[in-house]
Amino acid sequence: MRFLEKLFGLGPKVDYKSLVAEQGAKIIDVRTPQEFNSGNVPGSINIPLNQISHKINKLKSIKKPLVLCCASGNRSGQAKSMLEREGIQDVYNGGGWRKLL
Repeated sequence: MRFLEKLFGLGPKVDYKSLVAEQGAKIIDVRTPQEFNSGNVPGSINIPLNQISHKINKLKSIKKPLVLCCASGNRSGQAKSMLEREGIQDVYNGGGWRKLL
């Protein structure tokens, strides 16, 4: 169950708007550019899931909490696991992007 909680962002509720407002968290949208261009959270950064591994150094340089989002929370959960394996610990699966509006 712990694996599924981590993958899909289940567990304790996080106030993502407070993370952004109070801690300067960055929202990273891992959907495709086409999906991103059809609607997104203002100020979010589009890094498609298949590019995350190539952007590790860029993401490490942000030095703020990262809130990942996608269409449903599946891809953002995968990206969260990838980033944690690379040593980025202040990362959250925000789930579907519309939830972060």
